Amino acid sequence: MTTLQAPIRSGFGPASTAAEVIAGIDLSGKHIVVTGGYSGIGVETVRAFRSAGATVFVPARDIVKAKDALRDIPGVILDEMDLLDPASIDKYAERVLSQTDALHILVNNAGIMAPPLARDSRGYESQFAANHLGHFQLTCRLWPALRRAHGARVIALSSYGHRRAGIDFHDPNFEAREYDPWIAYGQSKTANALFAVALDSIGQRQGVRAFSVHPGGIVTDLIRHMSQAQIDASEIIDKAGRPIIDPRNNKKTPQQGAATTVWCATNARLDGMGGVYCADCEISPVLSSDDSTELVGVRPRATDPVAAGRLWQLSEQLTGTRID
Repeated sequence: MTTLQAPIRSGFGPASTAAEVIAGIDLSGKHIVVTGGYSGIGVETVRAFRSAGATVFVPARDIVKAKDALRDIPGVILDEMDLLDPASIDKYAERVLSQTDALHILVNNAGIMAPPLARDSRGYESQFAANHLGHFQLTCRLWPALRRAHGARVIALSSYGHRRAGIDFHDPNFEAREYDPWIAYGQSKTANALFAVALDSIGQRQGVRAFSVHPGGIVTDLIRHMSQAQIDASEIIDKAGRPIIDPRNNKKTPQQGAATTVWCATNARLDGMGGVYCADCEISPVLSSDDSTELVGVRPRATDPVAAGRLWQLSEQLTGTRID
């Protein structure tokens, strides 16, 4: 671990918003890519970066939807990309590299949660492919610009959902085992955290640091595959159909959900740090075991450098992509 996985008393907390976290920070001249920047907390992440003067690139599978979602945030550079299409990722990265010499922040924010079994064109399970492998490939393709920023940060959106599963290195794509959408989701979120551990270890020598983030529980399009019974059991929506907001119990607004991402991407307290899992605008403590029932903290399997290295090698093999 390149940075101690322990709180640093950031001065922010569960109820902090992206606007509060970025107040007083000037991002003029900085270039940022935010995947999924046209939905849910992604919109609020883009809004915060643009308010600080950054140039923000947002790849979108649905350009029409993206234009509508970002209509009140001027100056966002939209272009097509599909995380389940390797050729689309390569083409998008090429276009970004043609428009900027240096990329200062990459936020791998997009994701899907607990859909029915689906596979990409390579046969890879969709959550592992979109949430992890697609972002792994995008990061590798954008590496030259990240390196040239001389201080870039990469943020991987993980989740408390990493508690549901580690990485099954023998069958990550559910070819031999029965598919469980929540186990697959948990595996992909553990992968996001381990990706940050491995990337930080590789990148710090060239000034690129990485963090993983649990944004909190936010009612967005991400819940579209949940049944009504699952939504009721999660107690995230009240009887009137309104989201329940209780930040200290992991139930946040999109503005609060974007705060930890923005904090990890911009806060000077994190200079020289990386490879850690963060939540509530703070570095999270490590829980006592992978079986812990505590709601705050990160399981050891999501911070294990050996597992991170193993996942990195597997990701290179599955995508045919590597950092040069």
